[in-house]
Amino acid sequence: MNARYDHIVIGAGHNGLVCAFHLARRGRTVLVVEAGGEPGGAAVTREFAPGFKVSAAAHLLDALPDELLRDMQLERHGLSFAGRRLATCALSPDRAPLRFASAGLAGASSSDTAAFESFRQQMDRHAKVLDRLLDMVPFRLDLATWRERLDAVRLAWDIRRLGRRDMRELLRIAGMNAHDLLTEHFESDLLKGALAWDATLGAEHGPRAPGTVLTLLHRWALRARSRSNGIAQPAGGMGAVTGAMARAAGAAGAQIRTGARVERILVDADRACGVRLRSGETIHGGSVVSNVDPKTTLLKLLGPEHLETDVVRRTAHFRSKGLVARLHLALDAAPVFRGLDAADLGGRLLVSPSLQYLELAFNPSKYREVPAEPAMEITVPTVNDPGLAPAGRHVMSINLMFVPYDLGFDPQGAHNALMRDSMAVLERHAPGLGQKVVASELLTPADLEREFGMTGGHWHHGALSYDQFFFTRPLPGAAQYAMPVTGLYLCGAGCHPGGGVSGLAGRLAALTILKETGRADVREGGAGRQGDARA
Repeated sequence: MNARYDHIVIGAGHNGLVCAFHLARRGRTVLVVEAGGEPGGAAVTREFAPGFKVSAAAHLLDALPDELLRDMQLERHGLSFAGRRLATCALSPDRAPLRFASAGLAGASSSDTAAFESFRQQMDRHAKVLDRLLDMVPFRLDLATWRERLDAVRLAWDIRRLGRRDMRELLRIAGMNAHDLLTEHFESDLLKGALAWDATLGAEHGPRAPGTVLTLLHRWALRARSRSNGIAQPAGGMGAVTGAMARAAGAAGAQIRTGARVERILVDADRACGVRLRSGETIHGGSVVSNVDPKTTLLKLLGPEHLETDVVRRTAHFRSKGLVARLHLALDAAPVFRGLDAADLGGRLLVSPSLQYLELAFNPSKYREVPAEPAMEITVPTVNDPGLAPAGRHVMSINLMFVPYDLGFDPQGAHNALMRDSMAVLERHAPGLGQKVVASELLTPADLEREFGMTGGHWHHGALSYDQFFFTRPLPGAAQYAMPVTGLYLCGAGCHPGGGVSGLAGRLAALTILKETGRADVREGGAGRQGDARA
């Protein structure tokens, strides 16, 4: 038996590192055990071809709060940015691109430009309500404690403070689908398609599905947290972010062990009391905090024998099959896109030219088929950060939407078809690109599951939807970070507020743990507005 720790954190992904930092800073002894060879989980920088490096999963930083950057002193621990406040270009094969930036919209008609500014202001006002939720441990509907009642009153007051018109509009649109909302506001198919991308990324439906406005608002609220950087590209890839977080956690006193895969969460007298590694080593602690997805944590590492039947059933039905694939291309020269100049290549490029295109890209996934015309989010990170590839060469990083986890009876055939069709779409927008490709890597959700251990290969550990949001994430009765077994907590993207490299779930989990174990100081240096977090 090893020395006892106050807390053992399973998984050194970004939320696990943020959680460990907050626990260690309050004087707790913390051990982080990571199965991989380096901290970071899926937020790492990896070499996929000799000399070519890419961010493995998330490739842009657009949700990391300014407060967390300051609180963890990430820049002091080595984090720097190759690009800040990156613009977005929406691509079309038959018209000039649209450009989104902090200054507004360029390339649209005068009516759509005016409508976009009005829409952006309204979404900013609505996002402030969700911003309150991002800093709040979900309250239970019975409002059993004074803290829960106060949180509910604050949320209601935020909604009421919008004013009658905006309050009524928020309540009207919250359950809507993105297709109808965007059609109400805009004329341009290209503009509507680009905005709908953010409503469907991480969801499990196309833009016509009810609730996709909620996912759009959620993403809008997360981006508002990254005020100084906007959509940013970290120098050295996403591994530089988690590397800085690991150093910050270490400086606060946390210990991090890599190459230490947890095989079992130990339970004694109905309380989580430690972990057993695959090597056979046993490590004991006062509590266990899992940054692993809910299904793996509860059904595999803990085991259904320690849970009530209804909890097992609800966990098994937590929807966690990913719909986003990753395509990495190594290029021997910079790509040339129609209608774009060299500066545009340093931003975010979207292939989502209409709502109809996005819906048709989604439809095949219902039948375990890959889209013939995939929607894409493209970056060329070497434009801003040349060190990711050999001199004069480039890396292209692409998110492919609506690629099902289950590829049917011929997974390899579906994989090959997706690669072929993706390259055909890219050639349409960047003629001659295929001749520049010297190496490639395509990771489907099933590949992401194998490589990073995320059930279903879902970045967010589970779909973001009304029934898997706030006080129902990951499931009722286990939405306040404390799991049904005493001493076991969840701190990853499978709990509130969900995915995105923000660290908010890790921070809120830490504050909950500190409160429940008796040594929290709510006013001491949290990453957000401390009065809103229960610690």
